[in-house]
Amino acid sequence: MLLVERQTPKGLLVSVCDRNVLGESFEAPDGRASITVTEDFYGEGADAVDEEAVIDSLSRASVANLVGTETVEVAIDSGFVDAEHVLELEGTRHAQFLRM
Repeated sequence: MLLVERQTPKGLLVSVCDRNVLGESFEAPDGRASITVTEDFYGEGADAVDEEAVIDSLSRASVANLVGTETVEVAIDSGFVDAEHVLELEGTRHAQFLRM
């Protein structure tokens, strides 16, 4: 997985994606949602990390953007994302969370 942390005025923004989705675009079957996993947002300055590093980063995040089956599964399994709120986009998964 590729992980980027950015400190913002509102807290830590975490972006995580599966390696194989970087540079790809995905659309919901109904066409109401789409995402492009850009190098600028998900790849630039990214570290290749394991599940433990993703969990650590998500535990400190104020906001997270997550793309890819493995990445979203880690977030679900560790309790950061509820599976029923995950978008299925052309064979991959996307989730976001905001800690308030």
